[in-house]
Amino acid sequence: MFGGVFIKLYYDLHIHSALSPCGDNDMTPNNIVNMSIIKGLDVISVTDHNSCGNVRAVIEAADNRILVIPGMEVETSEEVHVTCYFKTVESAEKMWAEVKKNYSGIKNKEEIFGEQLYMDSQDNIVGKEDNLLVTATKLSIHDVFTLARSFGGVAIPAHIDRSSYSVLSNLGFIPPELDINTVEITPKNREKLENDYKNYQIVSNSDAHYLEDISEPFYYMDVVSKNAENVLEYLCKME
Repeated sequence: MFGGVFIKLYYDLHIHSALSPCGDNDMTPNNIVNMSIIKGLDVISVTDHNSCGNVRAVIEAADNRILVIPGMEVETSEEVHVTCYFKTVESAEKMWAEVKKNYSGIKNKEEIFGEQLYMDSQDNIVGKEDNLLVTATKLSIHDVFTLARSFGGVAIPAHIDRSSYSVLSNLGFIPPELDINTVEITPKNREKLENDYKNYQIVSNSDAHYLEDISEPFYYMDVVSKNAENVLEYLCKME
């Protein structure tokens, strides 16, 4: 993949903050960062549903103590979840702007779905999202992959082994024209499915909605340097 000496980065690239209505309100920027450091992780990504609205706050809260990859989890029009990762928060926010144009228009009902909290780097609540984030956008899976790549990002089919909101459960196959190199498989199913998807690079993340569910330092990536560019190159499975 790369030349030079490799270093191991222990990761969890699928974490939800309190902006996701299904995320616990304790999933604040500082709590996420500090729990990830306590757990012994090197790199994380906050991937809220259809938004990267808390990513800047998480990066600021991290203060270079842990690498934070800007990301979001987009729900396609086919109700497939796709995690998207970017080199910079500016690129992630450009993607978010396109996603927002394609929101369903359904309003959140806090009493049913939960609050959707925007926070600053000091964990202060600075706003709420009115649009329901846990619903399909008007973007197709092809649209999401095309947009993510246009902003220099990487798109990965999320939790493909799940019976809902996955590319396999909803489409029945991984579209070859998307030129997908990496897929996400949940930790509990990774060992038994690795051989079935040996032509893909596999990542496994927590999909944490509660602090205690953030990953232990078990899965790692080999890169030559601890930065967002090398992490995205790893996810692209670049040779």
